Amino acid sequence: MATETPLDRFKNVLGGASRALSDEQEVELAFTADAPSQSGKHLKVPMPARSMPAEQVAEARGFADSFALRLKHHDTALHARGAPQEAVARAVFDAVEGARVEALGSRGYRGITDNLAHALDVKLRADPITRARTREEVPLSTALGLMVREALTGEQSPAAAASGLALVREWIAERSDLSSLSLALDDQRAFQSLAMKLLEDLELVEGDQVPEETDEGGNEDEGTDSEQQDEGEEGESQDGEGQAESDQRGEQRESEDSEGEGQEQGEESFDDLDGEPGDDGEEGMQPVRPNRPPADLSPHFDYKAWTTQFDEVIAATELCDQDELARLRSYLDQQLVPLQAVVSRLANRLQRRLMAQQNRSWDFDQEEGLLDAARLARVVINPMQSLSYKMEKDTEFKDTVVTLLIDNSGSMRGRPISIAAISADILARTLERCGVKTEILGFTTRAWKGGQSRETWLAAGRPPQPGRLNDVRHIVYKQADEPWRRARNSLGLMMREGLLKENIDGEALLWAHNRLIARPEERRILMVISDGAPVDDSTLSVNTGSYLERHLRQVIDWIERKSPVELIAIGIGHDVTRYYSRAVTIMDAEQLGGTIIEQLAALFDTA
Repeated sequence: MATETPLDRFKNVLGGASRALSDEQEVELAFTADAPSQSGKHLKVPMPARSMPAEQVAEARGFADSFALRLKHHDTALHARGAPQEAVARAVFDAVEGARVEALGSRGYRGITDNLAHALDVKLRADPITRARTREEVPLSTALGLMVREALTGEQSPAAAASGLALVREWIAERSDLSSLSLALDDQRAFQSLAMKLLEDLELVEGDQVPEETDEGGNEDEGTDSEQQDEGEEGESQDGEGQAESDQRGEQRESEDSEGEGQEQGEESFDDLDGEPGDDGEEGMQPVRPNRPPADLSPHFDYKAWTTQFDEVIAATELCDQDELARLRSYLDQQLVPLQAVVSRLANRLQRRLMAQQNRSWDFDQEEGLLDAARLARVVINPMQSLSYKMEKDTEFKDTVVTLLIDNSGSMRGRPISIAAISADILARTLERCGVKTEILGFTTRAWKGGQSRETWLAAGRPPQPGRLNDVRHIVYKQADEPWRRARNSLGLMMREGLLKENIDGEALLWAHNRLIARPEERRILMVISDGAPVDDSTLSVNTGSYLERHLRQVIDWIERKSPVELIAIGIGHDVTRYYSRAVTIMDAEQLGGTIIEQLAALFDTA
């Protein structure tokens, strides 16, 4: 029998403490080398080294305590119903609720307070507040979360955030009374009302945004759906969500007829604050999915990049060696096993539809053409019967190429990117058997924090409105003319730790579109798989908050109105119908394979 290690004992003790603190006996705790996260009652906390350094032990305890307190003191459905729709206001609302939960749970427990402080230090390492030099660069959600924490607990904010807080502290204090929040610490509903009043005082929402009173015995299904969606969007976080609050305050809100849709998307919630950054070695600039309401697109909007010097279009085989690609492909194949039967069945259905359209057909009883051997018996029976000929009909199936453009951002990390890679793999094989060429592309950035582009901008003295401020990375997993067997290992690259960073959708869409336009095929189909709006913290921190989104809308509008390319989009967990006229949204990544097949089948059926 194997001897239990100190790390195993620590895990068991920490799991027991989390169950006791949350008052939930089904809580499961695991260690992870990635970003800490919570999915329902499944907690993942940072793994300490074998030597169990005190600092790393405290960090694991801090995240475990934070997640356990959230389970005990936070009502996900109530929070989702009362949350505002606008991105910055939502981020502040989530941060203030987080401060309430931790303040409530740590009352009278010095050890929990210390543990939470260690976890906060870790979160702030990558937060823009630590490097802000002007008030506009301070994320309002982080600043208010820290100031509410001070008001509720009396604890000072970490020194790393002191300079950033100083830039906005007086401005916030003049417009709000944070001390009043302590009056409703034990009542989440009352606390929500005070939090909404705070948002009004700061002019982040209008006066009619106070959440509606809902009976405690309300729609149970609503709460369940909200919780499931909250638990399914692990890849999101709040870092950078307040970057452009001053620009976004005046942004148009959704009309009343789309209120229900907005509510569904608004349920990203406080439960998603600890997403996984998908990085190996950096301190976790984590992507956000604001999904803001549609804004008016100015005809004079001029998108630009600060520099394209450090951008790259690169083949998957150039990003890691063949041995690693083979290992990653093997891992992908393991993920494929439980899904293979379902997705393969759907792929076979698509293949039958395509082959039916390509089957040869004949016109019989013609005066000329090929001799119809099946009719020769008539001549034997009746020599006076004339011979029958047949002629082959022209098939109307167009020569077609399909491009699959996959969002490789950090919030796709985990199950969504695995399903996307698996679906792309099966789709490529299916379409190849049908004579339809398939190209598989991905898009992300080379860095979390702006990379070399931002460094050159800083060296130039921080000129205002620099435009896109990160190094884009466009990845070619499979070229259209490349056989699937040669590209199969390349798809495993999506499983590589640290590949998935931020996403600049507009430029990626143009890149994929231009590759399609250069193809000789008569019919060109571009399918985009994404999980939300374009987000790049570096770009949004120095431009307007809707800068990348407006460019994406501009590109989509141009392609849909003026290009021969047929554009279709699949959104994972976020509604993309607000961007694309032909789109479908799925709430579970498991649906992706079937949705891709069905959408393509519908396109070919209407050809």
